[in-house]
This record gives sequence, C-alpha cells and structure tokens, in this order.
Amino acid sequence: MAITTTPTTAAAWSPDVYTFAPEDVLPNALILQTSFVAGDIEGDEPSLHVGYVTDTLDATYVAEGAEIADSSPGLDEVEIKTKKISRLVNLSNEQYNQQQTAATVAASVARDLTAKADLSYLGENADPLIGLLHAADVIDGGAVSDSLDALVDLVAELENNGSTPSAIILDPLSWAAARKLKVGTDYNAALLGAGTNDAQPMMLSLPIFRSRFIPAGTGIVVDKTAIASAVGPVKIATSEHALFSSDAVQVRATWRIGWKLVRPTRIGRFTVASAPGGS
Repeated sequence: MAITTTPTTAAAWSPDVYTFAPEDVLPNALILQTSFVAGDIEGDEPSLHVGYVTDTLDATYVAEGAEIADSSPGLDEVEIKTKKISRLVNLSNEQYNQQQTAATVAASVARDLTAKADLSYLGENADPLIGLLHAADVIDGGAVSDSLDALVDLVAELENNGSTPSAIILDPLSWAAARKLKVGTDYNAALLGAGTNDAQPMMLSLPIFRSRFIPAGTGIVVDKTAIASAVGPVKIATSEHALFSSDAVQVRATWRIGWKLVRPTRIGRFTVASAPGGS
C-alpha cells in the first residue's frame, strides 16, 4: 500500500513555515521588555491560566517548641486570551528575487508587528486585550510639572503596594520635557543631567522605554512581575502558489500575543504637564 508523504509531493502540498523566537526578531517590543512571558497558546478562544499567590503576611514568630499554626495560601489566577497580529506582502517573482528584497521586507514586517503590538499593549481598549493605559485599578500619579516630586510619590506608593518598579514607559515628547526640567528656577542645569552620552536613559534609577504609541504627555511605571503575557513565536510563511497566475510570491507573518495585569495596583500612570498634549 502506497503512502503519500510530504517528501514525495509537490511543495504546494507542504508549504514551508518558519518560526522564530520573538526575542530574536522583535527584541524591542514592549510586551517582551516589560512583562513576564507565562506561556503560549494558539487560537482566539483558548485561554492561558496563570496562577499566582496573593500576599497574606501571615508569617509570625513562634516560641521554641511551640506548635506552629497553619495558614492557607491565597491562591488566585488571571486568564489571558490572545489575538493574532498579521502582515501579508505580495511581491512579483522578479522583485522577490532581488538581492536586497528579502532582508528589507523582513525588516519592514518586523517594524510593523512591533508597532501594532506596542499600540495594543498600551492603548487597546476592547476585550480580550486591555492596554496598560485603560486597565482598571492602576494607580494614578497625577501630573509631573516643574519637578519630579509627583513621580517620586507615585513610585513610593507603588512600592508601598508591594511593587518593584522595573521601568518607565514614556512618549518621546514627554521624555524631552522631562529632560528639560531644571534643578531650580534660576538655574539652567538640567535636573536629569546633560544626557549627552547615556548608554541607557534613566529616571529615578529606572530604565526609560520611549514609545511613540503612548499618547503625548503620558507615562507608565511598570513592574515586570505584575504583568503576565502569552507570547507565541513569530511565524513566517511564503507561497509561490497563491498568486501563481500573476507569477508572484506571497509572504505572510503572524504573531499571537496577549497579556493581563496580575496586580494592577503595582502599576502607575502619570502625565507630563509640560509636554505637548500633557495636562
């Protein structure tokens, strides 16, 4: 009995699909830099259930030889659903086979996937994905105006809630406004230093991630351990058959992501009053 296998059939019956670790091809995506990746799921309907233990503060001192009272851990979970980001590119066979086309198209697709992921991660406001700017119970730190006092207070409040802040996300205009803050009314020295050779932009000892997809005049203080995410591999597929009659090639890229705040009171939002769009 003959068995049909992929090695013996035409390529149309077993098209190539390549998968890449998102950390390798989309390293700048905010979801990879500011959340902890808990797993990966396929499909719009399945969910990733991420368990966590709520802090109960039940540890006590006991005398030598005394019986230790038991206490039940606070077990909870968040449910993450994902959505698929996609990009489809049609290229003539002649264009596809040009020396620089593959690398240039790959770079463009990577930028596109990252841009859509960042835009959703920050500003999405429809189930199942709610962006950090719209998540419930996130701490509002108010406006940063002539000094960093409001931001200092916000970070302190987050830490008082058990947070370990790991980064600040700002739009470029807000970062520029923060860099212009002076040490005093009659001084020209910048509060954050000259910044002419910063290897990594920092503020309050926290790394700064700048994103043009966060509204102008807006910032977020994040704790990476307080945001759970589901992130799949980046999948790239090419086909010479979908556009066979046009002698063309299709390149398809997909990436499935989702996230949920585990402890929203460990995340903070603020505005930068002196930035365009700030309040």
